Amino acid sequence: MASLQDQLRGLVYSTETGQQCPDCRCPIAECECAQRAEAERLASLDGVVRIRREVAGRKGKGVTTLSGIPLPEVELKQLAKRLKARCGTGGSLKEGVIEIQGDHRTLLKTLLEEEGFKVKLAGG
Repeated sequence: MASLQDQLRGLVYSTETGQQCPDCRCPIAECECAQRAEAERLASLDGVVRIRREVAGRKGKGVTTLSGIPLPEVELKQLAKRLKARCGTGGSLKEGVIEIQGDHRTLLKTLLEEEGFKVKLAGG
């Protein structure tokens, strides 16, 4: 990562091309940083979806997290929406990890196996 001085010295806007990406210094319309990061995330996955129940940092409220799903961000959002509707609860998508409120490990495992994913129950 660049130092603070390097970040402050960089061009952020040009009257010719408009707003600039702070990472690659290209115009925002031509920037490929997000696509490159998404490709790196997908390449680092091993193809196994891990389902675990977590309560840490949530004031005792349990959530079921699904990580390692080998789908692009757009399809991941659609999958999260379908799973939340099927479980009848809320949830969110944060940094490639789907969080479903409550303990729905067994239901989520069967749903994901029906969709063709290799699933592993992780943790206690």
